[in-house]
Amino acid sequence: MVSDVVGHPGGTPGTPGADGPGGFALGPALLFCPGDRPDRFAKAADRADAVILDLEDAVAAPAKDAARRAVVEASATLDPARTIVRVNAVGTPEHALDVAALADTRLRTVMVAKSGPELLGSLGALATTLPGVRVVALCETPAGVLAAPELARRPEVVALMWGAEDLVASLGGTSSRRPDGSYRDVARHARASVLLAAGAAGAAAVDAVHVDVGDLDGLRAEAEDAAASGFAATACIHPSHVPVIRAAYAPTPEQVAAARALLDAAAANPGGRDAVFTFEGSMVDGPVLRHAEAVLRRARSVFPRRADGRTTDGDRSPRAAVGGEVRDP
Repeated sequence: MVSDVVGHPGGTPGTPGADGPGGFALGPALLFCPGDRPDRFAKAADRADAVILDLEDAVAAPAKDAARRAVVEASATLDPARTIVRVNAVGTPEHALDVAALADTRLRTVMVAKSGPELLGSLGALATTLPGVRVVALCETPAGVLAAPELARRPEVVALMWGAEDLVASLGGTSSRRPDGSYRDVARHARASVLLAAGAAGAAAVDAVHVDVGDLDGLRAEAEDAAASGFAATACIHPSHVPVIRAAYAPTPEQVAAARALLDAAAANPGGRDAVFTFEGSMVDGPVLRHAEAVLRRARSVFPRRADGRTTDGDRSPRAAVGGEVRDP
């Protein structure tokens, strides 16, 4: 469940909060759903770890009002802890209408499109209109990427996300990817910059969508890299992407067992848990222990357990063989 504490409950920049970095515990698979398709809301929420109801790019201008009404009407039945609403950019007429509509709902996790310096000046007003708001700042313009460090330090901001397509378009470019499907350098730089800005401030980072719906191999590779690099979640635009992302973020049974064994060895270290020691021929110090702790956190995130001990994903878990209790590090 998302923490009710706004901001970074860890207190110290760079330290994850109780429920994840910045108090952001949604993921790993965040599924976009057009705001003017209320017939899909429940299905999207059921299939993914969280649903992003989109009032921006996915909705044509003539349908914006209807989309807002649809989100407000559905908010009574949607789980606010697993629902994000993407609103239009600050400074647009639609932004004010989006925020005003959400004031009549329980939905308080808001993704702000094309976040940049303008958002910094409007966070106070946003928090006044939506008390307890948790902001996901979507950095998808040059100004947004450069403002990412300052955005991440604001207490209202629980996560940063980046976007390649709008970024490259705003630069006058024509494609975010090379012919082989890999990101161009400017996109890779933006991705890393947003991840580093979020990590430095103790906020979560969300990786961009993979727009080639049928390229599941490419999606898998990017999601695996995102998980290994420290992203908390990956956004997606099609239900078929959800299990691929979940599997990419889920540690293998071997990784879980190795992490658990390493942490057990550290606990039994005669010199103390924080003292450098050798384990299975390799030197172990603080960063190595934190890597192992991150593996177990990811296992808990992807496969949270119910009271009966089964994972919430049941037998459909992409790596159901994780098995055994995933203990706190």
